[in-house]
Amino acid sequence: MESQNRFDIFEPGDPTALVCVDVPEMQRMIIEQLTDLNYRIHTGLSTDDLLLKMRAHVYDVLVISEHLDGVRGAHPILLEAINAPANQRRKQLLVLIGSSFSTGHELQAFQQSVDVVVGLSDVGNLRPLIRRGLVRAQEFYAPLLDALKEVA
Repeated sequence: MESQNRFDIFEPGDPTALVCVDVPEMQRMIIEQLTDLNYRIHTGLSTDDLLLKMRAHVYDVLVISEHLDGVRGAHPILLEAINAPANQRRKQLLVLIGSSFSTGHELQAFQQSVDVVVGLSDVGNLRPLIRRGLVRAQEFYAPLLDALKEVA
């Protein structure tokens, strides 16, 4: 596997993930855990490559490094993800990884407009965090999705 340009083929209905992490060891750990959860995974060579993939496919999970490509301040991948149309955004789980985060800190996640924040020391425990994040997102959006079904 080429760690910087993984490109699994997606079949309809496959759970999909985009890993936006440029540290090879961390990327490997994330890919292993997502693979264990049966996700089909894409990675990218650069921020532009990742943005192109985000525009071409709606991923179920996006795992984004806080300082991908040495970014400081406005993060183009994170901005693209949080500014996605609402019907797309509520189908995605956004996971932001960085040294400035306390794993699972809900206020930090809210401040960053993501679903889950993960500290660097907890990347090895990403699998249960993703599972928990998915359950919480389903619980959160259930009333809205029920209301949308009734209106349609």
